[in-house]
Amino acid sequence: MTLENASTAARSTPTMHDYLREEAAIEPDPVATGPVTKETQIIAIYGKGGIGKSFTLANLSYMMAQQGKKVLLIGCDPKSDTTSLLFGGRACPTIIDTSSKKKLAGDEVSIGDVCFKRDGVFAMELGGPEVGRGCGGRGIIHGFETLEKLGFHDWDFDYVLLDFLGDVVCGGFGLPIARDMCQKVIVVGSNDLQSLYVANNVCSAVEYFCKLGGNVGVAGMVINKDDGTGEAQAFAEAVGIPVLAAIPAHEDIRRKSANYQIVGTPGGEWGPLFEELAENVATAPPLHPSTLSQEDLLGLFKSEDVGRDVVLEPATIADMCDAATLDKPSLEVIYDTV
Repeated sequence: MTLENASTAARSTPTMHDYLREEAAIEPDPVATGPVTKETQIIAIYGKGGIGKSFTLANLSYMMAQQGKKVLLIGCDPKSDTTSLLFGGRACPTIIDTSSKKKLAGDEVSIGDVCFKRDGVFAMELGGPEVGRGCGGRGIIHGFETLEKLGFHDWDFDYVLLDFLGDVVCGGFGLPIARDMCQKVIVVGSNDLQSLYVANNVCSAVEYFCKLGGNVGVAGMVINKDDGTGEAQAFAEAVGIPVLAAIPAHEDIRRKSANYQIVGTPGGEWGPLFEELAENVATAPPLHPSTLSQEDLLGLFKSEDVGRDVVLEPATIADMCDAATLDKPSLEVIYDTV
């Protein structure tokens, strides 16, 4: 090939700039002017362990399904008990355990291995590491990575409800807030200091990530086991979020929940309560709450209930050591001044 032919061939070979010009010349699609299509609401529910998140979510998701909504419930608590009430006490195979077993066998995880359904509710458990053998938050991250491989972002649901432990100081449990994986958060609490402390931490996490440009807000609070003393209601008012529902501390609810029975059924005694909760969860906008100091939290309760009148007494070195230790001669050399 002569130099002239080589030069001509080089000019005829498309370069990266040519590709970029061609791409830039393509007219963009016209702006959509039709009605807004359905968008999945992804809602993360947070609360102290044992406060009743799983009870609330099982009944809420069941009621939503009976109202014709397509609902996916994902348990993100290492205890893997979110779906136990929904499935009558039966344990649901977790994504983490199933993924490990499939990997050892050289197989891929499929939807049918980890997702199960009852009366229109789809449910799964992320799971967690064995006791003392790993980080629960890291397990959550691994679980969501598996969900993405299964096509999570292409699934077609009206609502995806995520059940998270309220320990948002852990990066894994704070994942939906930190990475904008949900549109809004709901906190479950009761009229006790510890559950409101956790709810306050969740509000603090939302506030922090909003300052960094995050978009997640708090839609409100569900008061569970409400005995009417009013501390949870006062907390919600103080931080600026609504109460979406107050589930009473009623023996019928306690007994049926302990027997793995759904109480949020249309036409049932507690049906209207969960119908209202479903409506409020669907329509409540994400808000940017304020947070309370520890003293302000204590102020929601009577002093005799929380020991608020206790005075902090500073300790001294004499309190920390015995007399013989304090009487040891010093090796320090002290020079007289003239």
